[in-house]
Amino acid sequence: MEFTLSTPALLFSAISLLMLAYTNRFLAIANLTRESVKVYNDNKNLNTLKQIKHFKVRLRLIKYTQVFGVVSFLLCTISMFLIMIHTIGLAEILFILSLLTLAASLTISLVEVLISIAGLNLELDTIENVIEK
Repeated sequence: MEFTLSTPALLFSAISLLMLAYTNRFLAIANLTRESVKVYNDNKNLNTLKQIKHFKVRLRLIKYTQVFGVVSFLLCTISMFLIMIHTIGLAEILFILSLLTLAASLTISLVEVLISIAGLNLELDTIENVIEK
C-alpha cells in the first residue's frame, strides 16, 4: 500500500467531528454540574452528591479524550507535512501514533459514556424510590 497525503487526510474530518462532540459533551456536563451544585447546596441530597462525584470523574475523562484527540490531530497534521517534504518513513510512524492516540481518545470516551449511564441510573433510582413510597 502506498502512503500518500490522502491517507492521513482521511482522519481530519473524523477527528474534527469527534472534537466537536467532545466539546459539546463537556459543555453539557459543565452545565449539569453547576445546576447540581446549586441543588445540593439547597437540599443536601445524597443522590445529588453522588451525581456531582460522577460529574467530576466524567469531566476528567472528557479532558483526556480532548487531549488525546488534539494530540492525534497534531500527529496527523505533522504526518501530512512530512509527506509533503518526502520524509515518508517518519510520516508513517507519526500516522500510526495518531491512530493510537485516536483509539485512546475513543476508549476513554467509551468509559465516560458508561459512567454517564451509571449517573442516569442514580437519577432513575431516585424516581423509583419516590414512586415506591
